[in-house]
Amino acid sequence: MNAIDLETRYSAHNYAPLPVVLTRGQGAHLWDTAGRRYVDMMSAYSAASHGHAHPRILAALTAQAKRFAVPSRAYYSDRLGPFFAELCRLTSLDAALPMNTGAEAVETAIKAARRWGYRVKGIEPGRAEIVVAAGNFHGRTTTAISFSTEPEYRDGFGPFTPGFGPVPFGDLAAVERAITPQTAAVLIEPIQGEAGVIVPPAGFIAGLRRICDAHRVLLILDEVQSGLGRTGAWFAFQHENIRPDGVILGKALGGGVLPVSAFVARREVMDVFTPGSHGSTFGGNPLAAAVGLEALHVISDEELVEKSRVLGAHMLERLRAIESPALAAVRGRGLWAGAEIDPNIASAREVCERLLGKGVLSKETHHTVVRLAPPLVIARDDLDWALDRFEDVLHELAGPRRRARAA
Repeated sequence: MNAIDLETRYSAHNYAPLPVVLTRGQGAHLWDTAGRRYVDMMSAYSAASHGHAHPRILAALTAQAKRFAVPSRAYYSDRLGPFFAELCRLTSLDAALPMNTGAEAVETAIKAARRWGYRVKGIEPGRAEIVVAAGNFHGRTTTAISFSTEPEYRDGFGPFTPGFGPVPFGDLAAVERAITPQTAAVLIEPIQGEAGVIVPPAGFIAGLRRICDAHRVLLILDEVQSGLGRTGAWFAFQHENIRPDGVILGKALGGGVLPVSAFVARREVMDVFTPGSHGSTFGGNPLAAAVGLEALHVISDEELVEKSRVLGAHMLERLRAIESPALAAVRGRGLWAGAEIDPNIASAREVCERLLGKGVLSKETHHTVVRLAPPLVIARDDLDWALDRFEDVLHELAGPRRRARAA
């Protein structure tokens, strides 16, 4: 059996990968088993924002792995404190709780919000509510899909966890109407990634801050994808000069080599946790902390936030200048764009398959959107080359449609 047949034979079919077998990565490039090189325009949903095999991150990983990796949080380590201190400095928050995946950090934030609602705000036990956005994606745990509005994510997985109320994304009036005396938090992505890189109206995040302050409700932002430079700021909330009560981080926090996540919050929120109330065997281990800290330092030292801002503006300008009936809309911020494909001309999957054939790796979402989110280390020439291929594909797809209409 070849690699695709072997994986298909023994894997659960919960993904539909593009037909390429990757074997190596370096910077913004990936190679398949035949030796062909590709420009990575996905960066593992932002998990590889530093690029693949970044030498400083690999050095930190190797040095720490040789020294001390996983003792559990039953003991202190010399790596966790410095990592937490840097996270708190960057977010302007007070305390952090480490986990592994973004979904785990989301679950941590939910537990913190509920306990804060009961112990600090005084909500009646068992009645805490959290306002969320329609079109959200916060992971695939049972609780996270309980407040998803995407039928495909929920089908066959009930019964679901109660206590969540979705409102239209970007609608401040709907958020305020949804708040009751039992509302503990508003949990929201500053930009909805999986939904198709949906950017809310200007002032939306600042408006959420005002509403939450007025009703004594926590504002918790899921920046698993949008954080750590992806939007041209360290965190997307900084574009509107606010401070959330809690922020959820992951993906790029692991430097492209490990799953590392964290919930970072104000002290009043984090202090609801007591020994035994929450934890993780692997969360916050010295290996993860060493890699996470180096990942933060690399973003700073290599000025990847500014690079994302500048190259992101260039990428969006180029995408919006494409004249093709196949391209229905372009949305994004920083090095993060969603290109909406006209379903009457092609599916987003077809676009991605054609890009694959031209040496560019991306992935569709919701059948109509091609996501473009290269590693923040990408060179401008490589970015332009990939965008040229994307434009070529759109023109190729629109050509047959134009000819068919003319006939």
